Amino acid sequence: MSTQVKHFFDQATFTLTYVVFDKLTKDCVVIDSVLNYDQASSKTSFESVNELDEFIKSNDLKLHTILETHAHADHLTGAMELKKRYPNAKVAIGKNITLVQETFKGIFNLKDFNTDGIQFDILLEEGKSFHAGSLEIEVIYTPGHTPACSSYLVNENLFTGDALFMPDYGTGRCDFPMGSAQELYHSIHEKLYQLPDETKFYTGHDYQPNGRKLKFQSTIGESKTSNIQLKKSTSESEFITFREKRDSTLAAPKLLLPSIQVNIHGGRLPKEEDNGKSYLRIPIS
Repeated sequence: MSTQVKHFFDQATFTLTYVVFDKLTKDCVVIDSVLNYDQASSKTSFESVNELDEFIKSNDLKLHTILETHAHADHLTGAMELKKRYPNAKVAIGKNITLVQETFKGIFNLKDFNTDGIQFDILLEEGKSFHAGSLEIEVIYTPGHTPACSSYLVNENLFTGDALFMPDYGTGRCDFPMGSAQELYHSIHEKLYQLPDETKFYTGHDYQPNGRKLKFQSTIGESKTSNIQLKKSTSESEFITFREKRDSTLAAPKLLLPSIQVNIHGGRLPKEEDNGKSYLRIPIS
């Protein structure tokens, strides 16, 4: 196979970004980019995007698509900054992003916000493949963490976002609005675990449990036999009970409120106001 995968790790948010490319044709996609954001100063910067940009340019790659596995709740996407640098690239996400947009429009009281997904260039449908140059990408809906999560299969390489983590860490949490442990069980058990055991999967985060070194790639076969939260032998009721109990103990992600506002808008920051500044909304409970 001529398909290659290059990973990038943002230590501040434990996020994995991937450049997937065909070494023969030089066609590529980016999956789950990061816009660096310092919450204390509310300042954005481009270290992570610059790394991607340097790799793409130094390898003479052609960026076709900027893929999002979902609207992330723990980091801002770098999609719009990448699109500025590569204007012909399209930003793509699963079409169920509209469900997330509808939910958070109300939470943030975004009266003029469109919830039809128009902020993205491409809304992807489950079970359909699309091409990014010579790369063929199959879309697999994997809801549960959010209702709009998708995994992407590129030849034997599967990118699972926040659905499936490394076997020693488990799965994504399911306590965000419209999240569902039952849906995540079916997404993994009845979809991802039906793929061949040798399928390589790449996770969206690695939290390096017990201080171990970074790990971001495993196989479906390994996860089926050794995932600490959801093996092939794990029953639906066992997983739901475990997931809901664990999720009830978790704090909200540090960048939840700024991330969601930017990410449901395709990575756009709020419009500048008459003083030339953009402002994020922080609802008070």
